Amino acid sequence: MASSGPGWYRGRPLVSASMLRPKIDWLLIFIPLAIVLRLVNATPQLVFAASALAIVPLARHIGIGTEQLAAHSGPQAGGLLNATFANVTELIVSFFLILKGETEVVKASLTGSIISNILLVLGLSFVAGGWKGKEQKFNAVTAGSHTSSLTIAVVALLMPALFRLSPGSTRLETETVSIGVAIVLIVLYAGSLVFSLRTHSYLFRSEGRQEEPGMDRRQALLLLGAATVGVAVMSELLVGALEPTVKALGISRLFVGLVIVPILGNAAENSSAIMLAVKDKMDVSIEIATNSSVQMALFVAPVLVFVSLLLGHPMNFIFTGLEISAVFLSTLVLALISRDGKSNWFEGAQMLAAYLIMALSFFFL
Repeated sequence: MASSGPGWYRGRPLVSASMLRPKIDWLLIFIPLAIVLRLVNATPQLVFAASALAIVPLARHIGIGTEQLAAHSGPQAGGLLNATFANVTELIVSFFLILKGETEVVKASLTGSIISNILLVLGLSFVAGGWKGKEQKFNAVTAGSHTSSLTIAVVALLMPALFRLSPGSTRLETETVSIGVAIVLIVLYAGSLVFSLRTHSYLFRSEGRQEEPGMDRRQALLLLGAATVGVAVMSELLVGALEPTVKALGISRLFVGLVIVPILGNAAENSSAIMLAVKDKMDVSIEIATNSSVQMALFVAPVLVFVSLLLGHPMNFIFTGLEISAVFLSTLVLALISRDGKSNWFEGAQMLAAYLIMALSFFFL
């Protein structure tokens, strides 16, 4: 998610008119294909693959619609708008997973999204930008602010898990701790919005990046609404085919949550970060990845705890040791690499290596 300021709002970067027809639009053909496959009772693997591919361009169009509304709303309202809708795809997919009782997959997808944004997206961005520009610079202050927020998220993941392991802890007490942690994180996220959009917005401001809206409000609302409905339909098909697919392919649900779902949900956003890095806009590229991770940790995850309660499938804030360790190590790598405000292709390669090591471990989990 991009930083707030003139032309750039907390969420994803604004797009110009030439970017309103993303090259991944050809993947939209998988929307009717997925529906037809489901109606003719095709194998679950085909339905899963088609619906997964269809989510990629739909997620991109949700981003475009949100960005265009933000462009009409002004810096403050636009920043809040983008912050609210930036990860709506993940929210929708998680909603249907919770309906199916797949709370462990939801928690895996949350941690997987944080890890992939930090290591995979930034790693690819550093490699793509650094290979062309040798060494690139970005705002180390804002990167440090997001790293601090992610550190708090690690604390929020760790303490409930340790509490459950303590002697005498009950299920009710564990759920109470989970709800309390979720409330604290949401309040902290609200504070981060006030910090970045109002009291200290100058720290997140980038000059010379103003883009004019390419759509009017009505067009943007229609695009956002249609893409959201599309994601909802494809998510229902995806989740419905999950169980037989993982059995047929011999992969675990946790690998799907930790690796596959985050990559699909963030594919369009990830491509934006990489393209911006190639254009030597690394400060914005790193903002997209780190801000998205912060929002997943401080807002999306806690909100889903309450959503799960409403849907009758309670999801606690207890994550596995491997998930907590992966988030912690990803945050540590980010802190070490971003402290000097400079990046190069080899640092990106190091981040990608860390991600591949984790993904390999997840595969055999």
